[in-house]
Amino acid sequence: MRFSSYRGWISTLLVAAGMGLLAGCQGVAPSGGSNSNANLAASSSKLSFGSVEKSKSASLTETLTNSGGSAVTISAANVSGSGFSLSGLSLPMSLTPNESVTFTVSFAPASAGAASGTLAIVSTAVNSPLNVALAGTEIAQGQLSISPASLSFGNVVVGANNSLNATVAASGSSVTISGAGSNSNEFTLSGISLPITLNDGQSASFTVTFQPSQTGTASGTLSFASDAANSPTTQALTGDGKAQAQHSAALSWNASTGPDVAGYNVYRGTVSGGPYSQINSSLQSGTSYTDDTVAAGETFYYVTTAVDSSGLESDYSNQAEAVIPAS
Repeated sequence: MRFSSYRGWISTLLVAAGMGLLAGCQGVAPSGGSNSNANLAASSSKLSFGSVEKSKSASLTETLTNSGGSAVTISAANVSGSGFSLSGLSLPMSLTPNESVTFTVSFAPASAGAASGTLAIVSTAVNSPLNVALAGTEIAQGQLSISPASLSFGNVVVGANNSLNATVAASGSSVTISGAGSNSNEFTLSGISLPITLNDGQSASFTVTFQPSQTGTASGTLSFASDAANSPTTQALTGDGKAQAQHSAALSWNASTGPDVAGYNVYRGTVSGGPYSQINSSLQSGTSYTDDTVAAGETFYYVTTAVDSSGLESDYSNQAEAVIPAS
């Protein structure tokens, strides 16, 4: 009887001891678990990046706020879904009540079509993990076109120039032109300020100038560098350098009837009636003179004077006009 009673007492003691052990464990949160007084809130429950061109990226900001009554420790931020990434969040980190942190989520599409993902914020908050939906769509890159596809400047006198206009346009999506230039210094680009972004269907005009440095056919390529699928986009340039025409004005006059004539001076002006400037470097003994310093396309006016042996000079003669061809 004593032995049986003794065993029953031991059994009862063990059970009571076990109950006490279990009761001591209640209310103790496991390490890294949630805190019922902490809550984490996101500024957006879904980040939608819309349509993003292939090879480009879009970014949105997200803010996390501790809306609970005690500190929250954020231990991880896991991003799933192709093309989505996170930056600007250094973990682990702790937020006191009402404290916030802002970071960036980016979408760089990796494949055509719609993409979706999730940003999962792991923390000691009661609502961990906090999930933010991610969505975006890849669209094709824009195309850049030039009109006309080529420019022909024809014959241009060496030293002169000729300018032609053209346009560049975006289609399919926006295109940013970062730079442009010609591979020949005889062709220069102007009239467009770079960089420039053209939306779908938008165009911009520009001017190309051809100034030949030598005779003969010249060719070049104008290239536009951009984020378009067909970059660089080019335009063919051609022109012919033509030799400058050699013009001159042949002058002649009647001999002076005055006594002791030593020679003649020749004067030229660009306005009828003067003023005139002497163009001969020494007295002309004869009654003719060739002016080979004329400019194409100009009109000049000439007079002469007679000079005697003592240096006395007569009044101007009547005026003669010479119209020089433009080419």
